[in-house]
Amino acid sequence: MMSARFARAGLRATQFSVPRTAAVNGIRSYATPAQETRAPVALFGVDGTYASALYTASAKSAALDQTARAISTLGETLKADKKLANILGAPMLTNADKKSIVEELAKVAGADKAGILQNFLETLAENNRLGSLEGVCDKFATLMGAHRGEIDLNITSAQELDAKTISRLEKAVSKSQFSQGKKLKVVAKVNPDLVGGLIVEIGDRTVDLSVSSKIAKMNKALSDAL
Repeated sequence: MMSARFARAGLRATQFSVPRTAAVNGIRSYATPAQETRAPVALFGVDGTYASALYTASAKSAALDQTARAISTLGETLKADKKLANILGAPMLTNADKKSIVEELAKVAGADKAGILQNFLETLAENNRLGSLEGVCDKFATLMGAHRGEIDLNITSAQELDAKTISRLEKAVSKSQFSQGKKLKVVAKVNPDLVGGLIVEIGDRTVDLSVSSKIAKMNKALSDAL
């Protein structure tokens, strides 16, 4: 676990609380994207701003695929080690702490010390935005999906679905008008609160077939009738 490696260096997640708020600035050369390398879709929020900046810088250097692989690795690491998020969002990190964290993150990502991702991580650290890294990873994946002509197909179920069921759902949606003729990027999620059934989201469309939704509608109908 990366959080354990940081802890050995004297950075303990338990001593930190909420990330410090800082203005979004100092994105170096990433702030002024050229027309031909701008992000394929508009993203909002701090993580969206940084993800778009990283996309632009990578596109200018013809390093999109390389950056995408590195960012994907970081995103998976952050999701696997939740304590790491507490460390990255710590408001009391010293410059030495930030330097150590950036070095560790760059190693995990396999980033070149003089490369775009290394510089980007340093920029996040300088602006006290390391806590936004997981969001940046998610938003960068969204940008890469748009770049590749993909559209997200989110399937949420009460219990984990088997590969055959997911494949059948993907095939059904791909034949529908909702796919817009694009390649589907399937993301399967589990939410026990649904009780049963599914919620299927594609683009800006949502089909709620969950048991919890049916129960909520039934409860509303009963309350309206009383």
